[in-house]
Amino acid sequence: MIRIIGCAIAVAWAVCVWAELSGFAAQLHHHALYESGRPFWLAALAVLIAWQFMTAAMMLPSSLGFIRLYALTGARAPDFPLALALFLGGYFAVWTAFALAAFSGDMQLHRTVDAWPWLAAHATLIPAATLALAAIYQFTPLKDACLKACRHPAIYLRREYRRGALNGLRLGFGHALYCLGCCWALMLVMFAAGVAHLAWMGVLATIMFVEKATPAGSRIVVPVGAAFGALAVIALLLPGAIPGL
Repeated sequence: MIRIIGCAIAVAWAVCVWAELSGFAAQLHHHALYESGRPFWLAALAVLIAWQFMTAAMMLPSSLGFIRLYALTGARAPDFPLALALFLGGYFAVWTAFALAAFSGDMQLHRTVDAWPWLAAHATLIPAATLALAAIYQFTPLKDACLKACRHPAIYLRREYRRGALNGLRLGFGHALYCLGCCWALMLVMFAAGVAHLAWMGVLATIMFVEKATPAGSRIVVPVGAAFGALAVIALLLPGAIPGL
């Protein structure tokens, strides 16, 4: 089962690479969707479909440790394949809800820029604020608590594990909420950079994997926060200097 998930991650990255190199990803950028004139529901559907590949490519690798431990714990249960499928369904549902909220907020932000000449003239504040938010969140107690939960999945699993397929769904939701608590600000940066922007995908996926799934994770939180703070200043003072933002 872990091999199948690993293959899914590889396929997701391959699709994202194809989307970027073919130019298809540019059509899914929030600016392009806003200016396309498509109905909101159709634009949102396109984003949410693309977001499934991004979730598989960027988030699943850092959750493989938890999934492997869950498989070792519950593999003998007769309904475990269904439980694991529901686990993944709950996991993806949380990140899909986040993507829908982020896209809705972004569309409203575009409308606000159009209606507010001052903000339109100072649009560089938006990417700078996004980077600054990611920088600040690195130092919050909530980020630290969620990272600790993700780095020690055995504690959470020992407390919450129950047999039964529906418990897989509950575990998927719970684990995804911790992942969301770790990474939502970083994924906002990914959203601002655009769906399938490979450079940002690679950088952010690496940061999230190291923070959540390796012993060195606790040592990079502060440097990452400082780096994003510096990028926020650059985005403010040198518009266009940061690729994708």
